[in-house]
Amino acid sequence: MEEAPTRTVADGGAPAAGWASGPLGAVQAADREIARQTAVRARAVAEFAASRPASVDRQPGEPGAMSAARRAARPQVLVDVSEWATQELALALSLSTEAAQQLLERSSTLVRRLPGTLAALEAGTLHVGHLWTMLERVGCIGDDEVRLRMERDLVAWAAGRVTTPAQLAAKARRMGLARLDAERLLRALRERGVWARPDRRDGMAVLESLLTVPEAQAMVDVLGQYADQLDDPDDTRTRGQKMADVLLDLVLRRGEHALPPVQAHLTVVAGARTLAGGDVPGEIGGEPVPAKMVRALARGLGLLPEPAAPAEPPEPAAALPATVWDPGSSAPESWPEWLCEADRRWEAELEERALAGVWRGEDDPPPEVQLQWWNDEPPWIEESPQDNDDDRHAPRRVPVADDTGPAPGPPPDAGAEPAPTTRTADARPAAAARGSSWAAAHAAVQDAGLALLRLDRAVGSASAAVGRAWLADRQDEHDWRRGPAGRIDAAHSDLAALTAATDAQRAELAALLDRSAGGTLVDRPRIAVVDELTGALVALTDSRELRRHAHCGRPACARRPGVCDHDLAGRPGLGPPPPTDGYRPGAALDRFLRARDRRCRFPGCRRRVPRGGELDHSTPYPDGPTSAANLTGFCTGHHRGKHQAPGWTYDLEPDGTLTVSAPTGLVASTEPPPF
Repeated sequence: MEEAPTRTVADGGAPAAGWASGPLGAVQAADREIARQTAVRARAVAEFAASRPASVDRQPGEPGAMSAARRAARPQVLVDVSEWATQELALALSLSTEAAQQLLERSSTLVRRLPGTLAALEAGTLHVGHLWTMLERVGCIGDDEVRLRMERDLVAWAAGRVTTPAQLAAKARRMGLARLDAERLLRALRERGVWARPDRRDGMAVLESLLTVPEAQAMVDVLGQYADQLDDPDDTRTRGQKMADVLLDLVLRRGEHALPPVQAHLTVVAGARTLAGGDVPGEIGGEPVPAKMVRALARGLGLLPEPAAPAEPPEPAAALPATVWDPGSSAPESWPEWLCEADRRWEAELEERALAGVWRGEDDPPPEVQLQWWNDEPPWIEESPQDNDDDRHAPRRVPVADDTGPAPGPPPDAGAEPAPTTRTADARPAAAARGSSWAAAHAAVQDAGLALLRLDRAVGSASAAVGRAWLADRQDEHDWRRGPAGRIDAAHSDLAALTAATDAQRAELAALLDRSAGGTLVDRPRIAVVDELTGALVALTDSRELRRHAHCGRPACARRPGVCDHDLAGRPGLGPPPPTDGYRPGAALDRFLRARDRRCRFPGCRRRVPRGGELDHSTPYPDGPTSAANLTGFCTGHHRGKHQAPGWTYDLEPDGTLTVSAPTGLVASTEPPPF
């Protein structure tokens, strides 16, 4: 047996349950090393935070400084840390801004407020799972003396026994920490808000809100009461689905409350293959969604007509004959190999079950008795001379017959001397009982044979049904691939998809592009011209601009673009909108840039580019133009960091590639997300 690893008191001594032998001991050692490395990382992160003091940031009252609300919401341990340390840590560790902020806060709290917990991690007394209780329930205590005393007592209590994180949290509550949580509660109140995040289910998202417990419970209760009032017997929605619909009605219903009506703003990206009936997913608000959901939204907004009634199913193609093999009516020689193999498997299984007595009736003898009947000689009785018409002088033995037919088995040897027996009244009941047993055995065999026959017919019918289903499925797949939707999905580009589409589908797309921005649309639909190889946005246009570029400009060709056969080499092609005179981009350029970037271009950030701002000049205006090659989309926080964080550099290439360099020498590049 492998020896258990040896440890000394210097590294915390043995675990509370002792050191295990073999692989489990290696697991214990690895877990202790993870805890030690967590402490090492916390010290290093806290040291990095200390090297980024808040004194380098713009101070309150200066233009561009952090707002008073954001400053008040910062954790107490990060008040003296530069706000730009978070994005530098996120860049170094490939984390989101939120995750980097949490790591900064936890590390600073461990080093500055919980030295005993940090030492217990290094020694292996506590593991990473214990940190939540120590950080959330002890680290938030403002009184240094109380906090250190609570920490010391909890660490000592956990070190002397096997302690799970849940047990440590319960112990903390019992020690009276609840009455000292006012600071933590105030911090949680400052973090209240509402967010949306994508869900693992396609086309779905989760709306999250951080509220106080009374607020959250009141919200759920009110929504539940509204849902319970919807008692239509034909309504098949669950209570949860009704509550979701009620929430949407209360928030999004226009004109039925004192607030001014607002209009929802959604950016829908859908290619020709998506709108024409293919399965290529689209994009709503920057999140991928199934093609069917995009088409349903377009129909709901009146952009696409309702689908026509399904046509009658086509006749099976001649190339796919619907051959059906029925074991009851076709010769086994004509069966395919898969059917012969299935028949052999069923026959072997049925024989095994029959021999095992699976079909034995309730009143039949057990299988071992039936097996003895098959192996033993059948019963015989003496027939008296008067019962024998052929030989009235010599009695003979005959097998007992039953009501199912002739007696089983051959007669005994005629030359053998029969044993002298006498038929008495007492012998008749015994013989009758033996005959009755044979009758029951023959009946059981006959029932088993009938069951085998019925099962054989059922197997034949099932095999035939499987064959028909397989052929039907193959026929459906064949028809779909030869139909418009299959040809569109097989297209390698949107142009090829338009070629494969039917005239009706092309007419629907043309009508969609011609519709104005009336009704519920914030803006008219646009056509994204995309590089098929890289997915980069080349131009954002509409049907009118396409018509303008489709002819040479002469009046006759302008009236009838389809007949223009002149050389268009000198005409300007499709591309980004021209530069705008002035600081703010024009409507067309603003729309193009937000469609190109969609999300903040800082490495690792996925926040949306806010509407109405945050388009940054790489070369400051007026030294640099207000053009697509000199503008980048950022979220508000990273836009401020680009101008205010000391030591950072941002380089923008004409194709939109952004390279970011941090003061510590980190370098990362991003490109506009492909379509």
